[in-house]
Amino acid sequence: MFLEQGIKPENKFWKYLVGSLFIIAASFVGQIPLTAAVFYKAFSEGKAFPTTNDGVMKMFESNTTLFLVMISFVFAFAGIYFVVKYIHHQTLLSITTSRPKTDWKRIWFSFFLWTFISLVSFSIVYLSSPEKFVLSFKLVPFLILVVLGFILIPIQTSTEEYVFRGYLMQGFANLARNRWFPLVMTSVIFGSMHWFNPEVGKMGNIVMIYYIGTGLFLGVITLMDEGMELALGFHAANNLVGALLVTSDWTVFQTYSIFRDLSDPSAGIDVILPVVIIYPILLFIFSKKYRWTNWKEKLTGNINVEVIK
Repeated sequence: MFLEQGIKPENKFWKYLVGSLFIIAASFVGQIPLTAAVFYKAFSEGKAFPTTNDGVMKMFESNTTLFLVMISFVFAFAGIYFVVKYIHHQTLLSITTSRPKTDWKRIWFSFFLWTFISLVSFSIVYLSSPEKFVLSFKLVPFLILVVLGFILIPIQTSTEEYVFRGYLMQGFANLARNRWFPLVMTSVIFGSMHWFNPEVGKMGNIVMIYYIGTGLFLGVITLMDEGMELALGFHAANNLVGALLVTSDWTVFQTYSIFRDLSDPSAGIDVILPVVIIYPILLFIFSKKYRWTNWKEKLTGNINVEVIK
């Protein structure tokens, strides 16, 4: 009943358009500190204001940049809360899960499962090609990164999940009154939001298979589990482990991670492998643990509006 919680006569689709614009505006407000800091630094040092995202990202040391960038997600999350409560007259819980309360055991299980798989995967890659990595560990900056990461990265990933797997998924369900359309639309939009990441410029458009495929995976586990707790745990683990464990000069974020990847970016099996092998394995594990059934109906079936009324 997760999607059905947002199906109300008063929840017209135009409200979701207005709500989305409000959330975007809140995010822009949250970018003011970063913009002001860049202006101040450029002015005080007599430099030109950077005109590219890469230039902005390199204005400060990485922990400061991470903090300033993540502030926008705090404002965006506040925007989500405002929109859900005052425009749609729903609770935040109603776009989180169909359960009486948020199931934190599900969040932690998904978080630790993906953390374990990520660490094993990196270990295999590192042991097979250690020359592609360099140890870049610096104790004090890394400890600061750990504190910032554990506080701010879950806010960032949760904001994205609340927008795509919560708010917009219910919004598209209101529009289409079925399940496949919200699943497809949120996956495509989620993937498209990563279009301007430097990874795409370095590896080509084929990397969009990974981004859209990840969005599809997160949408499937949300619909099958009637809540987005598993998606929240997975997304937080994915970004947090990435920030702490390994980074490279061509990724969207530069952090004081333990390792730095020196290899040239290329869209190979590492782009396709998660989508066609690892994600199906995760679906199998989740389905057995939480006893998922009726896949076709939950992923492609129509929403019975009469029953809701």
